[in-house]
Amino acid sequence: MQRKPDLTIYLKRLIMPKNNCWLRRTVLVFAFIVFDYLTTLMFCQIPAEEANPFARAFMESLGIPVGLTLFVAIVNMPIYVTLSLDSNMIKLPRRTTPFAGLFVDAMFAWFVAGTHFSGGTSWFWNVPDLTRQMLGAALYLAFAFSIVRPTRLRE
Repeated sequence: MQRKPDLTIYLKRLIMPKNNCWLRRTVLVFAFIVFDYLTTLMFCQIPAEEANPFARAFMESLGIPVGLTLFVAIVNMPIYVTLSLDSNMIKLPRRTTPFAGLFVDAMFAWFVAGTHFSGGTSWFWNVPDLTRQMLGAALYLAFAFSIVRPTRLRE
């Protein structure tokens, strides 16, 4: 008689990052996403004000709150799944781990600064995109180095 594998173990790998470093990184990335989401909800009066054409299409079809919520959930779900799966499946050599972590943080800094921080601050801060992106990347990296890796560079 063969025992079936427990489904909850597999679901946990899909849903929760493996260790605190990845969980903190996931929370940090989604903090920037939530910032963009909330500022758009607060300041966007009509869908035509939204610069992202895909988000605008969702907002025109379903209304601003529902369309924006659905758009954010669909677009950012692959990011969350990737963070969760990577943290559970990838085991790097000990010497490579600190550099891979720095690379991941640099990529997410660029991602959240260019898409979410710049978009979220564009509603109330009238400066060039590059300025908002550089500040967003600097904020992300400052939080990453103080929250994700508070004592040393390790995964």
